[in-house]
Amino acid sequence: MKQAIVNATVHTGDEMITNSVVIIKNGIILSVQKEVPHDIPTIDLKGKHIAAGFIDIQINGGERFYFSQSPNEETIQDINDSSLKHGTFHTLPCLISSSNETIHQGIEAIRNYIGKYKNGVLGMHLEGPFLNPLKRGAHSINQVRKPSNTELEEIIRYGKDVIKVITIAPECFTEDQLDMLLESGIVISAGHSNMTYDQAQYYFSKGIKLVTHLFNAMTQFSHREPGLVGASFENESVYTPIILDGVHCNYAAARLAYKLKKDKFFLISDATFLGRKVSNFKWDSFNAHLKNGVYTNDEGNLAGSSISMKEAVQNAYKHLNITADEAIKMATSRVANAINMKDKIGKIKPGFPASFVQFNDDLSVIETLKFNAY
Repeated sequence: MKQAIVNATVHTGDEMITNSVVIIKNGIILSVQKEVPHDIPTIDLKGKHIAAGFIDIQINGGERFYFSQSPNEETIQDINDSSLKHGTFHTLPCLISSSNETIHQGIEAIRNYIGKYKNGVLGMHLEGPFLNPLKRGAHSINQVRKPSNTELEEIIRYGKDVIKVITIAPECFTEDQLDMLLESGIVISAGHSNMTYDQAQYYFSKGIKLVTHLFNAMTQFSHREPGLVGASFENESVYTPIILDGVHCNYAAARLAYKLKKDKFFLISDATFLGRKVSNFKWDSFNAHLKNGVYTNDEGNLAGSSISMKEAVQNAYKHLNITADEAIKMATSRVANAINMKDKIGKIKPGFPASFVQFNDDLSVIETLKFNAY
């Protein structure tokens, strides 16, 4: 049955349209128009704003379970359900540096889950294990390793159509191994890396167009060695997602990054858990303790975040001196662009999913607008 969302300011992902009508049917957007139809049920937003549901390409856990510890369908469901509460309809559950067996379990769980439920879970983000140990952050030193041809070929083959993003330290790869990964079609993100500015620009020229959590676990900008941060700033093709909680980077640094990166700047949560309900967590040699809203490990390193995408959007509006429409794009259309899904999600456009958030002028209230498809 068709439905019409009326009396709304529509943020399409390309533009903002006032007093618009969005026609949906069976969980799909049919049209965005000015005329209010008279023959179908309407949902009156009473002047509120509407945008596509948020996309989080790096989330580690829901309110109860941590994907790397429990790479199963129950955890994926927890991540999906918990994310929906905060306006996030599309996720890439993140598996951090783990054993080959755990990686395979995660791939299989995601594949089975998507096959059964066909909701907003897009696939998996594999963060590691092929990272630089000098920039491993909270990842276990026991799991961080250099790739072997055999393991890499196995992950690519087994993870086909499931692994959508993989975070690696490119300097730890041979040329053949990097070419193998580039040819796989998986979006490669450079992160947890100790490479120089020159190395970074070389790897960007080979086809890497994404970095993992700008500023964190990478070589920093300085006047004599601009590092991975500087290379990311200078290269116009590179997307720079950021954890905007005020802890992973100062808001002033985020403002400068946004001025440089513009439409290549977007938001991730990197949430260890959502909802701040889990205060202490241990898995293998990874641990996280929540204090004053921040997850850190026993060594004092940051161990993921505690924010949702909704909070990231609100922080962007409050601290980056931008419009609400710009903040929304950082969690929707720009994320989709970065993972090569711009023709499928992240916009209010005919043929796209009817997954929406509704909000007020200053984004202080953001609510999930949920239909039967989700």
